[in-house]
Amino acid sequence: MINQNQALADHLRKLRTDRGLKLQELADSCGISRATLSRIENGDVSPTAETLGHLASSLALPLSQLLAPLDPDFPPLLCRDDQSIWTDTSHGFTRRSLSPPSGRLKLEMIECTIEPHQHIAYDNPALPNHEHHLTLLSGALAITVDGIKYALNAGDCLRYRLRGASSFETGSLPAHYIIAMT
Repeated sequence: MINQNQALADHLRKLRTDRGLKLQELADSCGISRATLSRIENGDVSPTAETLGHLASSLALPLSQLLAPLDPDFPPLLCRDDQSIWTDTSHGFTRRSLSPPSGRLKLEMIECTIEPHQHIAYDNPALPNHEHHLTLLSGALAITVDGIKYALNAGDCLRYRLRGASSFETGSLPAHYIIAMT
C-alpha cells in the first residue's frame, strides 16, 4: 500500500507534468526552490501549508485538488474513516476533507485544527475570488484577508472572498474550525 506522503508526491508530479512544466519552470512560477520541489515530488518531505498555497496558486487549483486526486465519480456518503487527512507538522495544522472528492461539486467542506501560537500565511489565493465561509468551533483564530484582520471566537462565522494574501494566526488556544468553499 502506498503511503499518504508518496501518494501526494506522485499526484503533485503528475499535475506538473500534465501541464508540460519542467521542475524549474514551476519553481520559478511559485517561488519555491527547484531542490525543495524535487524533494516534495520524491516524497522525501511533506510540503507545508504555505508551500501548498504557492503550488495551488501557480497551478490555479484549489488546495483540495492538490491534496487528493479527483475521482471521476464520487460516493454520496464519505465515512469519517475514509476522509483524507493532511498534516503540516511544522505549523501544527491538520486538514480533513469532509466532502467526497469531486471536481464536479461546487461546495467543499474542510475541518481544520491549528495548534496554539501558529501563523500560516498565503501570498496569493489558489483561485482568485474563491468564496469561503469559516465557522470557528472552538478556540480563537485571527484571520487576515485583504489586509483586514478579523478576530474569531468559538461560534463566530466569517464569510470572505480570497483576492490577495491571507493568514491564519492562533494565540494561546488552538483553533478548530469548519470551512465551506464554493
